[in-house]
Amino acid sequence: MRTSLSTIVESLDSRILNDSRLGPDEFARLLTAQRVLGLLHDDRPTCPFLRPHILARTQYEAIETAAEIIAIAFDKLVARALEHQPLLDKLGLTPDEEKMARIDPGYSQLCITSRLDTYLTDSGFQFLEYNAENPAGVSDQMQLEKILLELPHMRDFLDQYEHWTPKPHLRLLNSLLATYREWGGQESSPQIAIVDWEGVSTASEFEVLKQYFESAGHRTTIVDPRALEYDGECLRAGTFRIDIVYKRVIIHEFLEKFDDTHPLLRAYRDRRVCMANSFRVKVAHKKAGFAILSDPRYEDLFTDVELNTLRRHIPWTRIVRKGTTSFDEGERELGEILRTERERLVLKPNDDYGGHGVVMGWECSPYEWEQRIAQAFAGDYVVQERVSVKKVAIPRFAAHIVRRDEMFVDFNPFLFQNQMEGGLVRLSASSLCNVSSGGGQTALLVLEND
Repeated sequence: MRTSLSTIVESLDSRILNDSRLGPDEFARLLTAQRVLGLLHDDRPTCPFLRPHILARTQYEAIETAAEIIAIAFDKLVARALEHQPLLDKLGLTPDEEKMARIDPGYSQLCITSRLDTYLTDSGFQFLEYNAENPAGVSDQMQLEKILLELPHMRDFLDQYEHWTPKPHLRLLNSLLATYREWGGQESSPQIAIVDWEGVSTASEFEVLKQYFESAGHRTTIVDPRALEYDGECLRAGTFRIDIVYKRVIIHEFLEKFDDTHPLLRAYRDRRVCMANSFRVKVAHKKAGFAILSDPRYEDLFTDVELNTLRRHIPWTRIVRKGTTSFDEGERELGEILRTERERLVLKPNDDYGGHGVVMGWECSPYEWEQRIAQAFAGDYVVQERVSVKKVAIPRFAAHIVRRDEMFVDFNPFLFQNQMEGGLVRLSASSLCNVSSGGGQTALLVLEND
């Protein structure tokens, strides 16, 4: 008789909790290793956990199937929006963002790299946001494995059970290179620039990716967009020729500082550099896209298979605007829904990241919620129905001891050219699991066990 996954994990956790070798000295060693390996947010190590998050192959494949269908649905949404101005207007792009989105990037795929932020629930999973711009954390699986899978209890566990670990860093590079070839690039070993502001909180990840890209034969530089130069033929960072821009700078932050005379914009528009992701992904990145995907009025955009996936795995989401909308199988004024369903709703800025501006109705007083509603109607927000986040118990170091705590968990699958490979696993004591909001992370391990 096959042992259940929960029983297997319980047994592993019991061993960890009773391992006398896991004390303050080991914790200090693990923290030092994280600093060396770049597993940092700003200067904070991100993994206090003592094992990966473990999924059964069947659950991983269920998420994989749904995530890839959702990614295709977003492709359709963007293609339609670029042809149909009223739909594009609903997504809330600024004039500059729309102008950039209409530039053909020179290749067919919308997102070369993306991430669906996902809550695991007791009954399955729900996709909450689509990071179509520049998802962080792609190299973390590789680095976390170097720490966690070398612990004695994990070595024994891996010897005992058939397993699989994803390789998102490999898929990222392969996707960048495939996109470069489709774009028309001829260099045998194209050179890569990772472009973002100097000093961002994810800077350590760039160093890890630089080392990996160069180990695969691709000279790589990390450069602030202010240091780029373009002579009409080639985009450069000093004397470094750039063939591929791995764009990590946030589009709206970039456009707040620069106009279309910037070297990156000019080289991109002139097809002198292959940039991934392109400026076009901003259309899919807006959280209002979930309002389109979850609204029955737009069902004609999607196939029956896509609609079934959308209904099962995307929560009710609407753009905060005056008017009526469907809710609980009826039509109601959106303002009235917001005022009466506080415990069920979350307000989110249409375009922000790291949990900034997210307001959970059940954590607000009625008075504070009314203030937030007014702010949302005056600004650019979406409202989304609450998803009950699953908690998992996982061993970790806390206050120099090992203990097993229940944590909220989200598993955020990475997609490369709409194909899933692993994901970012975030855990937190609060229902907002962002690493940038104080949460932690661990690796993913897929067990070939039902």
